[in-house]
Amino acid sequence: MNLAVAQFSPKDGDTAYNLSVIENLTKKSKLAGADVISFHEMAVTAYTFTKDLSYSQIHDLAEKVPYGTSCQQLIAISKTYDIPILAGLVELENDKIFNTYVCVTKDGLLAKYRKLHPFINPHMSAGDDYVVFDLLGWKCGILICYDNNIVENVRATTLLGAEIIFAPHVTGCTPSSMPGRGYVDDNLWQNREIDPVSLRLEFDGPKGRRWLMRWLPARAYDNGVYYAFMNPIGYDGEHLKNGNSMIIDPYGEILSEIRSFEDEITIAKLTKDKIPLSGGWRYKNARRPELYKAILGQEHQPSLQPVWMSNET
Repeated sequence: MNLAVAQFSPKDGDTAYNLSVIENLTKKSKLAGADVISFHEMAVTAYTFTKDLSYSQIHDLAEKVPYGTSCQQLIAISKTYDIPILAGLVELENDKIFNTYVCVTKDGLLAKYRKLHPFINPHMSAGDDYVVFDLLGWKCGILICYDNNIVENVRATTLLGAEIIFAPHVTGCTPSSMPGRGYVDDNLWQNREIDPVSLRLEFDGPKGRRWLMRWLPARAYDNGVYYAFMNPIGYDGEHLKNGNSMIIDPYGEILSEIRSFEDEITIAKLTKDKIPLSGGWRYKNARRPELYKAILGQEHQPSLQPVWMSNET
């Protein structure tokens, strides 16, 4: 599979604009030889600004899947360029609202996944299912942003057969209890053309890429799967994001990564021969679940609120 991952700076609530960028990057990926193109979390609507929306406001942003306007437009784009598209939006089902990621083809909706650990808006409901689906001869899973930080989710998805995990994010460059984390100065972004080095140093440091490198390759390595990481570049809401969309192989090696500050794609070739040769493949086969199934399954009260949201409240 020639897999493309994208990054772009979305406009808050402007689905027409965001879909136009998705179409442009889809066309670009198809012309470059990609078989699949994937975008970030809630790429259709933008993400961070929804933290302040009332139920009525976020309800107006949401749509039914696959019959809503945005999902139907994604299907139309997929048909025009004859390439499957994965992208995030806000879903409405009855009176519930979900952070949802879809995979569409020219024939319609292929897969739908709802974020298991949503926190950006209190009116969003949590999904309750892992999703693994067939795409061009590959078994694919989806985990949205924070879902990837809970290692059990990754292991469960791979045990269900996933060979590729699509990991759409809106992350990085926000405060954390980890030393060195925090917001990036707007002046660096505004001066990116005359002083790109200073911004790159910030984006590549502990606020952005260096934090990703602490854990993201490990998810691929430990589970023997390919990882497709997508993240916005520039502003999503009032938060700067560092992009660094990348494709990681089952050895935990980066195959391709976007290093620009622009709306962009990158493509890597995925081959199945790496999977059974990877350490993660062997580790999964060496498991002894009788030792820990009762431990992993014991009752637990989840707690979820990022440090940057705690600081705001």
